[in-house]
Amino acid sequence: MTRDAAIALAGQQFDSGEFRETLARRIAIPTESQNPERAPELARYLADEMQPAFEAMGFECRTLEHPQAKAPFLFAERIEDPALPTVFGYGHGDVIRGLEPEWHEGLSPWTLSERDGRWYGRGIADNKGQHSVNMQALANVLATRGRLGFNARYLIEMGEETGSPGLRGLCSEHREAFAADLLIASDGPRLRAERPTVFLGSRGSMNFDLSIEARAGGHHSGNWGGLISNPGVQLAHAIASIVSPTGQIRIPEWVPAELPASVRRALADCEVDGGADGPEIEPWWGEPGLSPAERVYGWSSFEVLAFKTGNPDTPVNAIPPRAWARCQLRFVVGIDSKGILPALRRHLDRQGFPMVRIEATREEMFHATRIDPEDPWVRWAVESIAATSGKKPAVLPNLGGSLPNDIFTDVLGLRTVWVPHSYPGCSQHAPNEHLPPEVLREGLAVMTGLYWDLGAGETPKRATAAH
Repeated sequence: MTRDAAIALAGQQFDSGEFRETLARRIAIPTESQNPERAPELARYLADEMQPAFEAMGFECRTLEHPQAKAPFLFAERIEDPALPTVFGYGHGDVIRGLEPEWHEGLSPWTLSERDGRWYGRGIADNKGQHSVNMQALANVLATRGRLGFNARYLIEMGEETGSPGLRGLCSEHREAFAADLLIASDGPRLRAERPTVFLGSRGSMNFDLSIEARAGGHHSGNWGGLISNPGVQLAHAIASIVSPTGQIRIPEWVPAELPASVRRALADCEVDGGADGPEIEPWWGEPGLSPAERVYGWSSFEVLAFKTGNPDTPVNAIPPRAWARCQLRFVVGIDSKGILPALRRHLDRQGFPMVRIEATREEMFHATRIDPEDPWVRWAVESIAATSGKKPAVLPNLGGSLPNDIFTDVLGLRTVWVPHSYPGCSQHAPNEHLPPEVLREGLAVMTGLYWDLGAGETPKRATAAH
C-alpha cells in the first residue's frame, strides 16, 4: 500500500460522513472547563471518546492527574520500535463557555450544524476538530500500512482554556515518559483558509491591571471640577504614554532589538487575511516599517482589553474616585518576561504617573517560543505538506496568539511543529464558532501524508544518524 492510498482513504473517510459523525459526537459533550459544573463532562470526554479511539489504534492509555489541575489528562502511547523516531502529539478537549443565547437562531454550541457551507459547533476549531483530524490521520496510516513506522506519544488535557493548570508540573514529573524527537500538534488558525500553514511556537502573553485609587468616594463635578484630579483622565494619559496614537509601543524593553533574518525570510510571502468575516487591516497601525505579517508574528503588541471609571451604565455628575484598566502585552522571543512589569513601572514613573498601580493578574503568563524556521524538521514538514496539498505552505515563526508551547520546548526539550486546521475568521472563543469543511478535509489529507512520511524512514533524525 502506498502514500497515495492512505491519502485517498482520508478523502473517502471524510466524504462518507464518518468523520463528521465522530466530530458531532465529540462536540455534543459540553466540556466547558470554565464552568465547575461541567467537571464530569471533562472526564467523560476522555473516557468515552479519547481512550476508546486511541485503544482502537493499539495505543496503551493512562489517566494522569496533577494536584494543580482541575481535570485529568489522558496519556496514550504506541511504541513500535525504540530505534524509530518518536512523535509527541497534543490536544485539548475542553472548550470555552458555550454562550448559548448568543448563537444565531437555529444553532447550538453542542450540535454540529451546517449552514451556508460552514460547520458550526463549540470546539470545532478549538480544539476538538483539530485533534480529531490528527487522530484520524494516524488511523488512516495504520489502516493502510499496518503500522505507523514510528513511535507515538499523545497527551490530551482538559484545562487549556483555563490556562493549562498542572500541565507544566505534569510534564516535569513525566519528562522521561514523554520523551520524543519532536512535537507535531494542531491548534490556532492558518494564515489564510486556503493556505496550509506551519507555525513553530507562540508569542508570549502577559495580562496586567493598571489602576488609580484617588480617594474614597466621588464628588460633585460642579463643585469640585478643576480642583481635584480625575483618575479616569490620569489613567488615560498614562496608557497614552505607553503606546503612540498609531499603536507603536514606547517602552524599549517590550520590543525586540531586531527581527532575525530567518524570521524575515519566512514571513516574506505571508499575507495576513481574516477572510470575508475578518476585520480590515489598518496599515497605519502598529510598528512602522514592518509588514502586517511581521507586526503580528515577529513583533510585540500592547492592547487595552477593558477600561472602567465612574459608572458606565448610569453616569452621574461626579468625579470618579478610581479608574481601572485590564491591559495585555503579547511579546516575542528576546523579551525578558520577568522585566516586563518593572520596565513599565520605570516608564510610568518617568512620565509622571507614580500614582498608577500595576498588578499582574492571576491568569498564567505564557512565555514566548520559536524554533528556527530553517530547522531540518521544519523543512521536512513543509516538503511533506506541499507534496500532499500541491501548495506552498506558509511558515510562521510563531503564532500571533499564545499557547503553552514553552512547556514542550523548555521542559520536554522538543522541537515544535504546529499544523493548524482552522482559519482567522472561525469565531473561536465567540458565539457561532465554525469552520469551512474543506479546511478540515485538506487538514486530514495533509496530516495523513505527514504521518506517512514520518514512518517512511526519511526524517532528519534518520538522516543524521546515518552520518
